[in-house]
Amino acid sequence: MHRTVRTPTLEIAYEQTGSEDGDPVILLHGFPYDVRGWDGCVPLLAAAGCRVIVPWLRGYGPTRFLDPATPRSGQQAALAADLLALLDALSIPRATLAGYDWGGRAACIVSALWPDRVRGLVTANGYNLQNIPMSVKPAAPVQEFRHWYQWYFNTERGRAGLQADRRGICRLLWQLWSPNFAFDEATFERSAASFDNADFVEVVIQSYRHRHRAAPGDPALEWIERKLEAQPSVETATVSLHGAADGVDPLGSTDPTAGKFTGWYRREIVPIAGHYMAAEMTQPVVRAIAELRAL
Repeated sequence: MHRTVRTPTLEIAYEQTGSEDGDPVILLHGFPYDVRGWDGCVPLLAAAGCRVIVPWLRGYGPTRFLDPATPRSGQQAALAADLLALLDALSIPRATLAGYDWGGRAACIVSALWPDRVRGLVTANGYNLQNIPMSVKPAAPVQEFRHWYQWYFNTERGRAGLQADRRGICRLLWQLWSPNFAFDEATFERSAASFDNADFVEVVIQSYRHRHRAAPGDPALEWIERKLEAQPSVETATVSLHGAADGVDPLGSTDPTAGKFTGWYRREIVPIAGHYMAAEMTQPVVRAIAELRAL
């Protein structure tokens, strides 16, 4: 059973495992996934003495907006603000953060802008802050091809497609991004239920349009976006995990974002794993969190 806590914007639903007095660890999912992706990690972390908190992001599962007038934004500043507000609402002064995709972005931003709140960071694919001012610069053709879903969501046809068949689109992305992950329909459906949230489509569409300057952001979050334009470095001790078979952020021959981490830093290439790091390979995540707790 999940718990809920109120922030100024959301009623955030989350699952908690382990002792209330344990070291706080926040596990953050991405798109198009949910809290079930962390099921393999949670019991191991709880057994190691952690207080493990796994929230549903805005637009997913039982998390709800408090005010109908609040913009249904999925922009990076919103995800970070939600994470910071969650820490405040739970009276957690400092936590270890782990995340991938949208969740990794939220964890990286809080680590960069509020480092006093973060004991350690585990991030999939390194430095996840979006460089929105540079978003007009084309990527290599093969990477533009991998981002087809982003261009699709930037059209009204894409919005209609996601509204009509969110499960079909999300299942396809699971397959493309994690080619070695042999999930069954029951595994997918346990997460897909979170996509039935009434705000899921609007949050997703705004996220993929805002990052390409095709949709306005929430005015209340503009001050965070301005800070992110400077692409701030991360001084928090960090482990970056990169799946060797990641179908959306493929492994390069170098670590292009290593220079953005100015504190203790280690990068690990995880064989076989794709984009869905948390569900595909739990042990590297659990080891990384243990390593950071021991520093």
